[in-house]
Amino acid sequence: MHQAPPPPRVLVADDQTDILQALRLLLVDAGVEPELVTSIEGVRDRLAGATYDLLLMDLNYTRDTTSGREGLDLITEVRARDRHLPIVVMTGWGSIDTAVEAMRRGARSFVQKPWDDLTLVEVVKREIADGVSSRRADARLEREQEEARLIQRALLPTTLPALEGVRIAAMWNPASGFGGDCYDVIRFNAATPGAEDNAERVGITVADVAGKGLPAALLMSNLQAAVRAFASEASTPQQVATSVNRLLCRNIAVGRFVSFCYLVIDRSRGLLTFANAGHNPPLLVRGGGEAARLLSGGMVLGVMPDATYDQLEVAVAPGDRLILYTDGIIEAENAAGEDYGEHRLSRVAAAHSTGTPQHILDAIFEDVSLFAAGRFEDDATLIVAAID
Repeated sequence: MHQAPPPPRVLVADDQTDILQALRLLLVDAGVEPELVTSIEGVRDRLAGATYDLLLMDLNYTRDTTSGREGLDLITEVRARDRHLPIVVMTGWGSIDTAVEAMRRGARSFVQKPWDDLTLVEVVKREIADGVSSRRADARLEREQEEARLIQRALLPTTLPALEGVRIAAMWNPASGFGGDCYDVIRFNAATPGAEDNAERVGITVADVAGKGLPAALLMSNLQAAVRAFASEASTPQQVATSVNRLLCRNIAVGRFVSFCYLVIDRSRGLLTFANAGHNPPLLVRGGGEAARLLSGGMVLGVMPDATYDQLEVAVAPGDRLILYTDGIIEAENAAGEDYGEHRLSRVAAAHSTGTPQHILDAIFEDVSLFAAGRFEDDATLIVAAID
């Protein structure tokens, strides 16, 4: 036999004990389990220690006062604590304006005093049912978002490839559960003895999808699949950017776009080749600590199908450090609304340029976090590659 579910629990608040007793009898008869309190403090104490299906409350708790201010402030407080708890307020005939204000603050409904028993029971049962549905829907959404976050995280590299002469560290910090930033590290074929044209190389991509949340995350996954399809051993960064842009232009929603940068490090030749599609310029910190932005023009992906992209080459040497990042790093704001900026990024990267990639990454992210007091309004991705 299935055990019957427990009756809904309703917290009832009113400063008049005769009203509370009348409500208790009515609610018990309707199959509801009421708990009675006579003060604002009583409501706070009960909500802090238990879960309820509905709060049924009067607005006035001070004798000779009809403003309802205490009750209105309590509604705001309760709503901040639990956005799903239905609140039904009780008010006299002369306090309709106060009841309307209560609705603005988050009450779901109101019942006039003296109440009609059938109407009150109907309102209570309806709001309890709606509250249960809302909690279930929210729990389901949270599970789906967590699954989406895990799937998105799995699409990013779980381990970074080892390459003789190049070490890489990366971090991905979405502003919400998932986001529109992505990065990838692609190791091409390992060197074959005696084959000079088969040198070991590594490709690094970083991208920032316009927007936030699930739509940006879905576009990010499509972008990453396209990049992996086009980024072959024989493809140049310029060709990859052009091919991915054409594909996105055929499938991207209006108003969406992606900033993107693709670099290939050829350690044996001491050469860095890259193409940039509207992304933040990579930062190259030389062994002596000098920092330079690698500037290259190019339209963001997904806007103009016939866009062309420059391809530049830069010589790299042991001791050099390459920094890739998204807007969430340089646009992190302090309390005064000031951006972290590329200048601070360059300064911190140069100050730690002799460290390992992980050391540099940690130093930069710690500095950004301190600057912004831990608040990131946008997804933040950071990649550090060291040439040994």
